Amino acid sequence: MGKTLVLALGGNAITRASEKGTRDEQWSNIRATCRHIAELARQGNRILISHGNGPQVGNLLLKNELTKDIVPPMPLDVCVSNTQGSLGYAISQNLGNALGALGIGIPVAAVVTQVVVSEDDPAFKNPTKFIGPFFSEQQAAAIMAEKGHILKEDSGRGWRRVVPSPEPREIIEKDAVRALLANGFIVVAAGGGGIPVVRASDGTRGVEAVIDKDMAGQLLARDIGADALFLLTDVERVSINFGKSDQTDLFRITVAEARKYQAEGHFPPGSMGPKVEAAIRFASSAPGRQAVIVSLEKAHLAFSGESGTAITL
Repeated sequence: MGKTLVLALGGNAITRASEKGTRDEQWSNIRATCRHIAELARQGNRILISHGNGPQVGNLLLKNELTKDIVPPMPLDVCVSNTQGSLGYAISQNLGNALGALGIGIPVAAVVTQVVVSEDDPAFKNPTKFIGPFFSEQQAAAIMAEKGHILKEDSGRGWRRVVPSPEPREIIEKDAVRALLANGFIVVAAGGGGIPVVRASDGTRGVEAVIDKDMAGQLLARDIGADALFLLTDVERVSINFGKSDQTDLFRITVAEARKYQAEGHFPPGSMGPKVEAAIRFASSAPGRQAVIVSLEKAHLAFSGESGTAITL
């Protein structure tokens, strides 16, 4: 019997830093990604996919600004929903094709997903989530002066816009996701971390934010009772003393060990930090649950211990 897996795929794997983000570039990357995911399905696992949207939603905001005198601009929550639709379509079609090539008839469904956040979340006063393209320091200064946006340096790769990233508290469509998984579907949900909404006296309403997809992914993984959470990145394993002469790769660690390394500052907030925190929360939520930080290409080798960093209680 296979396991229930949640795969959290980064938006930068869909549009790479060196690319413009054309339709063909995005679909080529997604097509390659889906071949790896199809292999996990072939092994008999039940699969839920969440994905980031940083480059894609940032490009939509740029389109807003460039066309605002012709077409009414849309708020950030609507832009997140747009990326859920377009990327959900791309993943569903390409994964369906990859499964078909292996002779596997599993249906794939993408769910537009709202995620509740708190209106009082301190993140609204301290934006930290990177979105959109990279700029030079000079370009960033000009954008901040002209448009009033906040841009910060992103891991030595350039300057990017930052927006609030509040904590996810509730997945509104979790029951629909559970039902689809129970009926044999592969599900794409909580795309871009989910559409950020707050509860009000008359229901819910969208807010200007982007939720971290790894944090939303671990919450959804807990909600559906997943066995494992795969946080897919561009490195094979997590390391301590990264980039130094005494760099050490981590193969299998406990939550307590992860917290210790975290307190020592080994996982910067702009890179590995959110993934490790998401992994810790999921692994801590119930005995037997495992979070794995691994490269997409090596994900199918994670259960055997041949690849990835596994975090368990």
